[in-house]
Order: sequence, then structure tokens, then C-alpha cells
Amino acid sequence: MIWIIVALAALLLSVLGWGVFEAGWLRLVELEVPIPGLPQELDGLRIAHIGDLHLGARSHGHRAVVDAIGWVSERKPDLVLVSGDLLSRPRGEAELRRLLGRLENCFVVLGNHDFALSRDPFSRPSAVRELEPATLLFDEARSVEIRGKRVQIVGVDPRTYHARRAAPQLLADPEAALRICLCHFPGIAGRMPPQSFDLICAGHLHDGQIALPYPGGKLRFAYPRERRGRGLIRRPSGLLHLSAGLGTTFLPFRIFARPEATELLLRSCSDG
Repeated sequence: MIWIIVALAALLLSVLGWGVFEAGWLRLVELEVPIPGLPQELDGLRIAHIGDLHLGARSHGHRAVVDAIGWVSERKPDLVLVSGDLLSRPRGEAELRRLLGRLENCFVVLGNHDFALSRDPFSRPSAVRELEPATLLFDEARSVEIRGKRVQIVGVDPRTYHARRAAPQLLADPEAALRICLCHFPGIAGRMPPQSFDLICAGHLHDGQIALPYPGGKLRFAYPRERRGRGLIRRPSGLLHLSAGLGTTFLPFRIFARPEATELLLRSCSDG
């Protein structure tokens, strides 16, 4: 009996040790994204998407955040999108500003952890109102000109999302060459009419953070009903890119849910 207990304890310690290691083991992804009707001038547009930084918490996820920012900064994409949950505690704000200051053409939204709207008892509210030189969006839109074409980014405030009052589609400009919705929650894709946006970028799920693979998929313990935790997902309202995120929450490790930074390479394709 004692050997069974020892073996189980050793297995548990091994799993926890792996989880701590994996929390800092960054996956770098380059992903081609077909956008129907994208103007030829924007074919090859590069967009970096990161999220769920959770700075201020003690976790190996901090290393993943630093490595991700360094990778994005070196690649110099046309746009950088950060999909919320920037801070788990206010003490991370100075580093957040320093890291985001390295990124050009960067647009950011907040997430529920930035307001401590979470089941995590260790989370503390630390919402910021601006992050210059990065552009922090609430329920508002901004446009930038890239290669002579207008690209619109519409942000979603996590508080109006929670109150079910968010309506980013009302801010979408049909005249823009590319319309992007930036929201912390992937559920926004199911709350908008068809063809609201060309691209929707979200996070929140951490790909489950702790997961158990099985043939054809994996069980995400934090979100057991979710069949997809990362990658491209076609929705009627637009093409959703769901980031696995970078940091951790509640528990300082990841298991079969590596942190991730993604560069989206947009490609023009026909509507068919």
C-alpha cells in the first residue's frame, strides 16, 4: 500500500512539475488566413495576435509573455492585436506598459481579469484607461491606413459584454477594406449578425489551461463544453481566431495547453 501512495505522489509531483514548465513553453504560430473579398493590396498583411498576459501574478507564464513580445517586436507585423486579460494584479502595470511600448501599431482591449470579474480569488482589479503608445479600445472603433487601404478595428468592453449590451457590429464600417472585431470573449462571435466582420480576434479560454487529450480532441477542464480552444473557427458573423493566450490564472501552470503567440498572414480569396 505504501508503494502505491509513493507512486501516486511521485506521479502528482511529475505532473505539477511539467505544468510549471509548460506554462513558460511558448508556441509560436504562423497561420494563413483566407479572407473573402480582401483587396489585393492587403494580400499578405501580417497581424500578430496575443492575449491573456495575466501580468502581476507569479507564474512561468511571465516568461511566455516576455518571449512573445520579443518575437512580435522582431517580426514587425503590420498590426498587433492584444485580446485582453492584461493584468491579474496591479503590480504588473509598469511592466505591461514597458512591454507594449515595444510594439508598433498595437491595439488592445481589456478582459474580465482586468476588472477582477473572475472566479480567481487571487485576482485584483487593475483596469487602466490608456496604454499609450498602444491604443486601448473600449466600445469604440479606430481606423488605420495600411498600403493605401483603410483597416478598421472595433473594440469590445468586457463590462458591456457581460451585461449583454455589446453591439460591435453597429460600429462596423462596410466601406472599410478590412473590418476586425477585437474582444476578449470568443462568445461575441455568436452574438452578432452574419458577415458583421472579416476577422474576429478573441482569447479567454487559455485552451483550457489544464486539459486531457483523447483521440480526436481533448477535455478542457476549465471549459468542458468547449470543443475548440484555439485556432481558426468559421462563424456566420466572421472568421474567429481564438488565441490560447500566454499567462495563467488561479493555478500557475498549464497542462496540454501551451501558451501561444500567433502571426496571422491574411490572404485574399474569392467569396466562394
